[in-house]
Amino acid sequence: MGLITETNAEYYTGNNYGSYIYISLDDIINNFIVAYIGAGKLIPSAKRTDIMFHAKRGLQEFSYDTLKVIKSQELTIPPSLSLAIPQDYVNYVKLSWIDDAGAKHIIYPTRVTSNPTELPIQDNTGEPTQDQAGANLLSEQSLTEERWKDRSLTTDLQPDDYRIPKRDFLLGQRYGLQPEEAQVNGMFTINERTGTFSFSSDLAGKLIILEYISDNLAYDADMKVPKMAEQAMYMHIAYSILSGRSGVPEYIVNRFKKDRSSALRNAKIRLSNIKIEEIAQVFRNKSKWIKH
Repeated sequence: MGLITETNAEYYTGNNYGSYIYISLDDIINNFIVAYIGAGKLIPSAKRTDIMFHAKRGLQEFSYDTLKVIKSQELTIPPSLSLAIPQDYVNYVKLSWIDDAGAKHIIYPTRVTSNPTELPIQDNTGEPTQDQAGANLLSEQSLTEERWKDRSLTTDLQPDDYRIPKRDFLLGQRYGLQPEEAQVNGMFTINERTGTFSFSSDLAGKLIILEYISDNLAYDADMKVPKMAEQAMYMHIAYSILSGRSGVPEYIVNRFKKDRSSALRNAKIRLSNIKIEEIAQVFRNKSKWIKH
């Protein structure tokens, strides 16, 4: 029986376009049990919960380096200049604001200010104060963030202000400035205490694209693996199970460790999606003359 169970008419009238390039994590687990677990096989027995654990850990680790599933959200920066971090966010890739032509302009993080992670309330001697349980009393608002926001919203700026577009001063006043300040695309910080991105006031009301990576474990729909990395997942699960058991000969563990590394390397090459025509264009761009 074929892997495609729906007709062409059902496919093109549905909303499941492009799903054939993936295999679900449940199918990975089921296929692994059939191929690698049982009497006469290298792994005589294994609990499904153990296989599921190693499969999820493999998906999580591969998402950071090999699979590189980059998600993106189109958002508008509100007057508060803050946006909530996405629920399945692990790390950002890039933030850009979009101009009227739809082109992206990269927004860079700033080192001019920072967002404190704790706000202890101090007494007159400077010591943190505690509640009855002995935990530090914490303030709800950071003075650093208030001062930065007030400065960000100020319209009467002086030439030495951090918020002035740095390329407006090209007569030596800005010698030694930081590279992230030598641009007019705005700045942002990540506030881990409040779970938000904070932006400079010149970005208020602008349309932005937030690109970030997730570990693909937050939602059931995300728990899938590109078919080009399917073998790497099998090798990862097998190696993880065997390396965690006592009594398994070391040469067997080393063999599966090498098989895992080899399959992972192949998956990276396949997923890099390098095309000969694109490589040729890169070389052509090194010369002012387009060579044919």
